[in-house]
Amino acid sequence: MEYKNTLNNINNNTINKQPIAFFDSGVGGLTVFEKVKKLLPDENYLYFGDTRNMPYGEKTEEQLIEFADKILKFFEQKDAKAVVIACNTSSAIAYEKLKNKYKFKIYPIIQTVCSKISKLENAKRLGIIATPATINSHAYSKEIHKYNKNIEIFELAAPNWVRIVEEHRINQPHSIEQVKEILNIMMENMPDKIVLACTHYPYLINILKKFLPEDKFIDPSISFAQIIKEDLTKSNLLNNKFEYEQFFVSSEPANFKTAAELFYKLETLPELVKL
Repeated sequence: MEYKNTLNNINNNTINKQPIAFFDSGVGGLTVFEKVKKLLPDENYLYFGDTRNMPYGEKTEEQLIEFADKILKFFEQKDAKAVVIACNTSSAIAYEKLKNKYKFKIYPIIQTVCSKISKLENAKRLGIIATPATINSHAYSKEIHKYNKNIEIFELAAPNWVRIVEEHRINQPHSIEQVKEILNIMMENMPDKIVLACTHYPYLINILKKFLPEDKFIDPSISFAQIIKEDLTKSNLLNNKFEYEQFFVSSEPANFKTAAELFYKLETLPELVKL
């Protein structure tokens, strides 16, 4: 794992109650948030969905770094003890540029999970479906090949999949056809497994399994959540009593709340914040 750990010398009694923060371009990061919360129910949580700038996969490197930097600064002001980059695009593009700028722990999804993905049994041919920005960075193939150079990797961008989720179009015939089209292209490579390399994509599993067996797909957030739990436990940074969770968005709180319901039911509208 390559995320940084700079908290060892800070008073743990003070920091344990501080929240774990998550961010993504929208609701996709809730697929990670929900799994971490199940594993660590006593933690306090923050979540920021940058819905004004969604989808990240179509943005430039400079824009993505700027967005991530502003969100990390926001979490710094909120006294987060750790930040989870629950967005593959931000992990691919912004993490390396910003990882030494802040004192809290930063967990980037790609750099954290690729060592486990590289050890998968019966996965000598691996498909990666992600946003255009993540695919163009080749972040998954670079990270996986650090651990296992023998895996053949086939990368494919799915430009429309994030919008299908964020715009509540999952069950529309045109959306199903768009998902099927990408899968057909990917399956020309005959992958043993396909990594859903965007945290929005698990929302599409009911469509995906219409065309391929569900166990063909890898949701990296499952391993990611477990690794976060293990590291915070080892670092003695766990809280012992849940007190609050707060959600923030940069636009359209009601739309976010509706889109989120597939994975996590928000009790109230998220707070609108302009960074």
